[in-house]
Amino acid sequence: MDLTPTLDAIRVFCEERDWRQFHNPKDLTAALSIEVAELMECFLWKKADELTLTIEQNRSNIEAEIADIAIYLFHLVEVLQIDLPAAIDHKLEHNRKKYPIEKSRGNAKKYTDL
Repeated sequence: MDLTPTLDAIRVFCEERDWRQFHNPKDLTAALSIEVAELMECFLWKKADELTLTIEQNRSNIEAEIADIAIYLFHLVEVLQIDLPAAIDHKLEHNRKKYPIEKSRGNAKKYTDL
């Protein structure tokens, strides 16, 4: 998946509106958190057996909220000059040690409870 055109589009969108002045790490993080909360709201009070229908009926809104999350996350990564693939690789390696397969496979417990 080549995200370069998407990342460029996000950058251009913000530059055209002169929004970089507002996009500091604190505010981008707050915006990201708010968008995650809006995604959570799509599923609020739904029982497990209602989720399939909820997703089907609200797919466009769910997609829009996920897009908002991605936009703010990618913009935050750019502002902080983070190599996201490298950060993900590092975090996965860290989590491999915390969640060894033999203890965590099929288990939802936190690493401190394994």
